[in-house]
Amino acid sequence: MATADIHIAEDTHHDDHEHDHDHSTNFWTHYIFTTDHKMIAKQFLISGIIWALIGGALSVIFRLQLGFPEAQLGWLKPILGEWITAEGKIDPEFYLALVTMHGTIMVFFVLTAGLSGTFSNFLIPLQIGARDMASGFMNMLSYWFFFASSVIMLISLFIETGPASGGWVIYPPLSALPQAVNGSGLGMTLWLTAMALFIVSTLLGGINYITTVINLRTQGMSFTKLPLTIWAFFLTAIIGLLSFPVLFSAALLLIFDRSFGTSFYLSDIYINGEALPNQGGSPILFQHLFWFLGHPEVYIVLLPALGITSEIIATNSRKPIFGYKAMIGSMLFIAILSFVVWAHHMFVTGMNPFLGSVFMLLTLIIAVPSSVKVFNYLTTLWKGNIRFTTAMLFSIGLVSFFISGGLTGIHLGNAAIDIQLHDTYFVVAHFHLVMGSASFFGMMAGVYHWFPKMFGRMMDAKLGYIHFWLTFVGVYLVFFPMHYIGIAGYPRRYYSFTNFDAFNSFSDLNMLVSIAAILTLAAQFIFLFNFFYSIWRGRTAPANPWQSTTLEWTTPVNPGHGNWPGEIPSVYRWPYDYSKPGAKEDFIPQHIPFSETPESNLEEENDLIKLENTGSGKSIVIDEK
Repeated sequence: MATADIHIAEDTHHDDHEHDHDHSTNFWTHYIFTTDHKMIAKQFLISGIIWALIGGALSVIFRLQLGFPEAQLGWLKPILGEWITAEGKIDPEFYLALVTMHGTIMVFFVLTAGLSGTFSNFLIPLQIGARDMASGFMNMLSYWFFFASSVIMLISLFIETGPASGGWVIYPPLSALPQAVNGSGLGMTLWLTAMALFIVSTLLGGINYITTVINLRTQGMSFTKLPLTIWAFFLTAIIGLLSFPVLFSAALLLIFDRSFGTSFYLSDIYINGEALPNQGGSPILFQHLFWFLGHPEVYIVLLPALGITSEIIATNSRKPIFGYKAMIGSMLFIAILSFVVWAHHMFVTGMNPFLGSVFMLLTLIIAVPSSVKVFNYLTTLWKGNIRFTTAMLFSIGLVSFFISGGLTGIHLGNAAIDIQLHDTYFVVAHFHLVMGSASFFGMMAGVYHWFPKMFGRMMDAKLGYIHFWLTFVGVYLVFFPMHYIGIAGYPRRYYSFTNFDAFNSFSDLNMLVSIAAILTLAAQFIFLFNFFYSIWRGRTAPANPWQSTTLEWTTPVNPGHGNWPGEIPSVYRWPYDYSKPGAKEDFIPQHIPFSETPESNLEEENDLIKLENTGSGKSIVIDEK
């Protein structure tokens, strides 16, 4: 039987009428230096799309080298210049730079800023019932620090000595010695500068998200009534706030080693037979600092996508999300465990076997909350009245990748197996499925689902279906074969395998992967056309096209700065009242009081009707348990 915690709150509605004024704007304050969270979200989204194209293009270039090692690539010389050798091949040093920049761009600039920056900004105020973020100015600064970071990272692609080429994990000593290779020089300096600015952007955004969720929820919006999207963004911000400063410190110490003669990561280094003066440092220290961010980063990327998927699957299954509190608990558990499993990336560093077994156990335990989420997704889908919108297809695709990629994570979490598979294509396949592709599909699902609220128009569904199927099949064709060549011992980051007889038997499979990668990137241009065409020429969106229950659909089709023209709606119920027995429609929005739905109320909900308003200027906030 349900019980209720009842407490009285002042009916302030965040000074609704005080904020209900016309924001006088011009082009610069509306589109460029805006403090409107919705426009800042669009800035993050467009920037993320541009970076996704650049990162995808870089991957296709190095896949050409891997899939067709004997092919003449001289036709790329107008684009890549001196990085194409006289023999028509990609320069080996530039190949490593391509891999480095692809990983950096996709992990940080697309799946962190593009995904979390877009949807945390866009949805948090709309779904909790707030006029804007807690600090619009800080929110604006967050984007412009990201923009400055993007400019510096982009410049590094065009310098004479080439971009950073130490791998996206930039392990020293390669990254700590400017004289080591061309990509350890100015390119690495620019990489570190860009990442420092990126971290500042992330921290500014994270502080804003956390403050907004805690302090600016509308009347009645208790934590137990928050949509799972908000829980995901809230926990993601906390993870980022605790882990990104560690990467900042790692980068700062690396800058000291590079420029000021310190020895945090360097010791007993010889270059061309000459001993360097550095003593006492340890490159393993950098790995600990990097992966203390690096593994939480997996969930900084993944949790927002899972939150978006939770919302979309419930909406399009026309069913309440299965196990709402279990879903929150699993995200909390993931957030905590993500900080104590970082060293499973370091099983081959010679760590104490007992310590390795501790990290192995914790790594395997984190599969439990992940499995809870998968189970709850599947049971929500089970016997649902499913609407196969484009967003729903991408959400189901995410669940598929989360399962198939997660299963291989169990293998890699075992230290004995990981030592054999470490730095092979098996690892590449695993994290591209469970983190990269799953998060990308979550981002695509979010764009298709909330596009009507972002731009007031609908995207073309048929083009969306084509985009989904080409991308879904393409991703599996790219990464599923990598598991097999990884088990066979195919190492990562190798420029060519033609000198190894043992690997020549996989040349056809490698060619298939490269062709699939090219076609998958090409499929994204269908999305690009659909996205930009629909912004101006798409069908005008109705107020609530998906018949959703959450608060963002109670705003006007094109909400102004402040979101609601009058009072912000109060919240009376949880966010997943779909297909409730006895209800007149198959969804009941959060702002509909129980007094208006007597035909579908449960017994305890009828008991709460008299508590909806005391008539004294104060409202009763009801936390259902």
